[in-house]
Amino acid sequence: MSCSSGREVDIIIAGGGTSGCVIASRLAEADPSLRILILEAGPPTLDDPAHIQPARYLSHLLPGSITTRAIVGKESEHLGGRAPVILCGQCLGGGSSVNFAMYARPAASDYDDWESIHGNPGWGSKDLIPFLKMTETYQVQENCATHGYSGPLGISYGGLFTNVGKQFLEVAAQYDTARTTTDDINGMYECNAYGRWQKFIDARTGRRSDVPHNYLYNHNYQNVEILTGYLVKRVLFEGERAVGVEYLPNTRFRPDEAASGERIVRARILVVVSAGAFGSPGILERSGIGTSSLLVPLGITPLVDLPGVGENYQDHNVIFAPYLADEEAETIDGIARSDPQELDRWNSVWLESGTGLMAHNSIDSGIKLRPTEEELKEIGPDFEHQWKNFYADAPDKPALWFGSLAMYVGDPSTVPPRKYYSIGYFLEYPILSGYVHITSADDPYAAPDFDPKYLHDAGDLALMRWGYKRGREIARRMHLYRGEFLPSHPTFPEGSKAKCHDNVRPVPVSAPEIEYTAEDNEAIDNYTRKMLGTTWHSLGTCAMKARDKGGVVDSNLNVYGVTSLKVADMSIAPSNVSANTYSTALAIGEKAASIILHELGRRNSGCENPRQRCLL
Repeated sequence: MSCSSGREVDIIIAGGGTSGCVIASRLAEADPSLRILILEAGPPTLDDPAHIQPARYLSHLLPGSITTRAIVGKESEHLGGRAPVILCGQCLGGGSSVNFAMYARPAASDYDDWESIHGNPGWGSKDLIPFLKMTETYQVQENCATHGYSGPLGISYGGLFTNVGKQFLEVAAQYDTARTTTDDINGMYECNAYGRWQKFIDARTGRRSDVPHNYLYNHNYQNVEILTGYLVKRVLFEGERAVGVEYLPNTRFRPDEAASGERIVRARILVVVSAGAFGSPGILERSGIGTSSLLVPLGITPLVDLPGVGENYQDHNVIFAPYLADEEAETIDGIARSDPQELDRWNSVWLESGTGLMAHNSIDSGIKLRPTEEELKEIGPDFEHQWKNFYADAPDKPALWFGSLAMYVGDPSTVPPRKYYSIGYFLEYPILSGYVHITSADDPYAAPDFDPKYLHDAGDLALMRWGYKRGREIARRMHLYRGEFLPSHPTFPEGSKAKCHDNVRPVPVSAPEIEYTAEDNEAIDNYTRKMLGTTWHSLGTCAMKARDKGGVVDSNLNVYGVTSLKVADMSIAPSNVSANTYSTALAIGEKAASIILHELGRRNSGCENPRQRCLL
C-alpha cells in the first residue's frame, strides 16, 4: 500500500517497536477519532511461531535472520581488534518480539536519577512504577506492591523449572553464604539476593508476552493503520513545525517496490519518532536535527543545531560462558538447533497445555549482584573509583547481572550437538558511553559511524574478570557439570592451576576456589576482549536532558528547537538502567501516551474542530 503526498493522518509513529506499539494502542483506545499510522521497517509478526513460542528466540540472532538488523561498530583494540556487532529488532514489536523474554526491571534509583540528576520531573520511580504496573498481569505471586494484575502482558516463571536453574540456586545458597534469596528478584528496591527469574511468558497460554499480540493485534483498532516493510527517511517540516514524514520501501521485504522511490504522508497533529537507539537519531539527523558540523559535510541543511543527537550511546556488556552438561540436563539446545524430535516433543506439549520447554527461555535463576567489601578487594583498584562515586551510596544498584541459561548461547551449528548450560554475566552500568551517527543524507541503509566504547575503562574489564571467576566457581559445583566447553573459555598458561577441562565431574561445594596468577588474569582479560558482546540493550542516543547538557528532548519528549515532534523509545533514556530494557521501553510508551493524551485534551478544550488540534 502506498501513500500519496496528499495523504494525511493525525499522528504518525515512525517505528513500530515496543514503545511505538504501546503508544498507538493507548491513543487508539482513548480516542477512536484519532487516525494513527505506524511505519515499521521490518515484517509483521502475527501468530508466527518464531515470535509467539518463547524457546525459539535464538533464531532471531542467527545469520540470515530477517527480524533483526546488524549494526557494525569500529574495530577496537579494547576488543582484541574486533568490530562489535549489535543486532536490533526490525519487525513489528521490535525487541519485544525477538528478545530473550527475560522479565527484568531496573533499580528504583535508576528512574529517580532521571528525575533528580537529569532534571526530568515526572520521570522518577514514583511516577514510572504505576506505568510498569499498567503493562502487566503478574502471575507469579499475589499482592506484590510494585507489580500489576490487570495489564496486557502475562508475567510468569514459564512452562518448566529446569534442573539447570534449580541446581544453580542450590549451589549458590551453599557456596555464596554472604547473600540471601528472594521471592521477587525484580521488586526494584533491593538487590544482591538470588532468586528464580520471571519471564515475559503468559502462564495461561505459554506464549511470548510481546507488544503486537497483546496491545494491537488482539484489538483490531479501526483507527490504526500499520505499514510494515517501510523505512522512515526523514521528518518533514513547515518552518519549525513537523508536518509529516518521507519514507520508502525496505527492499529487504519489498523488492518489487524498489524503484517506486520515496513517499510522503502528512501528520495533522504530531510525529512521534520511535525507531530505537539507532533508528531515531538517524531519522533526526537526516531531517536536519543534530550536530551542524556533522550534517553540513553530508549535504544536509541544519534545521536545529543539537549536538546531543547520536551521543550518549549506552548498553550492557555480556559474556555467556558455556559449560558441558550431563544428558539429564533440561535445556533448550535441541529446540535451538531445530532437532526434529525435540521440536515435535515440546511443540506438542506447548499446543496441549502451554507448558514445557517451548514455553521457556532457558533462564530460571540469577542475581543482581553487588560486591562485598572483600570481593571489592578481589576486583582490584581499577574499579574502586567507580564504586565509591556511583555504587556506594545507592544500595539498590547492582554491578553485575549474573545467572544461568539452560543452553549454549550462540549459533548451534558451530558447536557439537549436545547439551550445554551457560553462566551469563553482564555489566549493569558500563563506565563510558559511545555514539552513533549517520554517514549518508539520503540512504537510510548506509552503515552508521558507530563506536559503543566497550571496555574502554579498566574498571569494566576488572569487573568482567571477576564475573568470569565467580561464574566458573558455581558452574563446576553443579551436579550437571561435565567440564568447560574449551573453545569458549580462556587459554591459561601451561601448568596453570586454573586450566580448563572437558569431560570431568563436578567438585564438592566445599572444594577450594581456583587460584589465579597474574598471568591467569591476563588470560581472562584477553578472553574478555575476545568474547564480550552486546546484550542488545542499546539506549540513550536522543537523551532526555537539558539542551545545554547534551539533551535532545525535554521531559515531555518534545525535540528541542521544533514543534509537533516527539521521540519516545529507549533512545530518550538519559542514563543507564540496571536491567534488560523491555520493561523500561514499555514504561516509556505508556508515559508517552499519557503525555500526548494530556496535551491533546488541553489543546482540545477551546477548539471546536477536533481536526484542528495541534501540539506546541
